[in-house]
Amino acid sequence: MNIHFIQHEIFEAPGAYLNWAKERNYQISFSKVYENEPLPDSADLIDLLIVMGGPQSPNTTLEECPHFNAAAEINLIQKCISAGKAVVGVCLGSQLIGEALGAKVNQSPEKEIGVFPITLTKLGTEDEKINHFGTYLNVGHWHNDMPGLTPESKVLAFSEGCPVQIVSYSNVVYGFQCHMELSTEVVSLLIESEDDLASASKKHKFVQSPETILAYDYSEMNAKLFEFLDKLTAAYKAQ
Repeated sequence: MNIHFIQHEIFEAPGAYLNWAKERNYQISFSKVYENEPLPDSADLIDLLIVMGGPQSPNTTLEECPHFNAAAEINLIQKCISAGKAVVGVCLGSQLIGEALGAKVNQSPEKEIGVFPITLTKLGTEDEKINHFGTYLNVGHWHNDMPGLTPESKVLAFSEGCPVQIVSYSNVVYGFQCHMELSTEVVSLLIESEDDLASASKKHKFVQSPETILAYDYSEMNAKLFEFLDKLTAAYKAQ
């Protein structure tokens, strides 16, 4: 398996996604666009494309963020989907998948930063790749927006603050608004990138304090993510 990551910022690290790929001894490549690394020209050498999060929006222009080319990333996602490759988007990445399929990004009803439970929908409990999550699962969040939905997409999970947390766009294309890749190390980077998280935690219902977020044990959500990724790659190989 050839796993290619698009990483938008140093603090939006792939965390458990990268750990999973390393543990499985898969081939790993990166487009660290914050270091101006190029995107692949084609999908030929990619089996699984993982598009990470970032403070940007699919609507962010090159003038606003010179290292983030939304149109180019959307084009690569479209190439991967057309070629039958597996694609996983995280936060911004999930919104870019929606855009690639013609579904515009939406603003989430609530800002969510921290660890809060998601609930699987009926479709989620029927989805063999994520039903091991259980009805409820505590996962990481760090967002204001949420991915758009196509007529064919299925919402598999939601949270109290956001109605679209996990989306199946096809058998091998999934969007995660939530961050199941978080670890204490990744969270530390994210906290450093925030202007005043302590103050925000007092203003927003679904924003936790830095101390609360750092104290959480992320091992269960990481293990659930590993199992999802194993099931996804098995489905990809079975095509």
